[in-house]
Amino acid sequence: MNKKNKISIIGLGYVGLPLAVEFGKKFETLGFDISSKRISELRKKIDTSGELSRSDIRKAKKLQFSSRANDLKNSNIYIITVPTPIDKNKKPNLSDLLLATKLVAKYLNGNDIVIYESTVFPGATEEICVPLLKKISKLNYISNEENFNYLPGFYCGYSPERINPGDKKHNIKKVIKIISGSTPYISNKIKKLYGKIITAGVYSAPNIKTAEAAKIIENTQRDLNIALANELSIIFNKMNLDIKEILRAANTKWNYSYYEPGLVGGHCIGVDPYYLTHKAKAVDFNPEMILAGRRINDGMGKFIADTTISEMAKAEINPIDAKIAIFGLTFKENCPDLRNTNVISVIENLIKYNCKVIVTDYLADKNEAKNTYKHQLIELNKIKDVDAVILAIAHNQYRTIG
Repeated sequence: MNKKNKISIIGLGYVGLPLAVEFGKKFETLGFDISSKRISELRKKIDTSGELSRSDIRKAKKLQFSSRANDLKNSNIYIITVPTPIDKNKKPNLSDLLLATKLVAKYLNGNDIVIYESTVFPGATEEICVPLLKKISKLNYISNEENFNYLPGFYCGYSPERINPGDKKHNIKKVIKIISGSTPYISNKIKKLYGKIITAGVYSAPNIKTAEAAKIIENTQRDLNIALANELSIIFNKMNLDIKEILRAANTKWNYSYYEPGLVGGHCIGVDPYYLTHKAKAVDFNPEMILAGRRINDGMGKFIADTTISEMAKAEINPIDAKIAIFGLTFKENCPDLRNTNVISVIENLIKYNCKVIVTDYLADKNEAKNTYKHQLIELNKIKDVDAVILAIAHNQYRTIG
């Protein structure tokens, strides 16, 4: 790990930016994003995702930002951190990943390393991305250490991101990093590279596919645990029992895993299981439990809306033209990210009852909410005379209202 290394981070979202900042404290680093608006903001030390402060970004003395592809040409380590969403049919959408791969391939030289952090199904790096890198760069892919002295080529690695948006405690430095490489030598080099910025430690997976699989089961497990909590909440709701009190009681046992029910959205937990089920079906296996969990979690918006209407009926409130306030629109608490928020499902189901829905969220971007979801966010202090309130997302400000 000498001064000759120049790192490029491709994609400066909630994963790429913290990574670029940490590397920018140690190595010559280029933070690249195709959004010129994002680059302009970051050059002013402004992170609209809320993950990093101006002070955090200023500490990266060796970090530069660019949206010009040609600035990537002098790098020898490329780290790709672009989104990997699903399409409308809940199939993996690798378009951003392939675009980033093609971009990097144009500038690859012999002995360069390409590391992927984007969540993918096992095999995606070497079966989909590597052939594209080879085709465009005209270089060999070195996966056999016996030949690396004789063949001009590039190496690959996979190091899954473990960022938890809005979580200041478990930041990039304080969470163990999984790494892998196309050869043992490169794996060791990648381990040393990340070891320079990760204080929690680095874990070496035996190969790239293992690292890919480890990432995808982390969020699949969490999705299933939340699905169980959600199903229990539905059952106990029908029994007029308080699910929160039941969970608190159960949690007194030493080996009980505590999960609360709630809306599951965003770009990880609500997406990653579909990458695993896609690959499972490709190898002729029907993953029933994983898909069942997804159905439960996807259905919680309707359950919340139906329960609200039921409570209004008990209070003799006619749902037609009833005014209902939704507190929180982002996909999780204390985070401004609106992507794949399941609060929309609550709103859509209430509208089916002909309710008038108003939405407030002090963290969400008003323009994004209007452009993406067609909802005009209003200020909290302007909400009055409503028939019902749904605390959809427990931002800190809402917790303290009383």
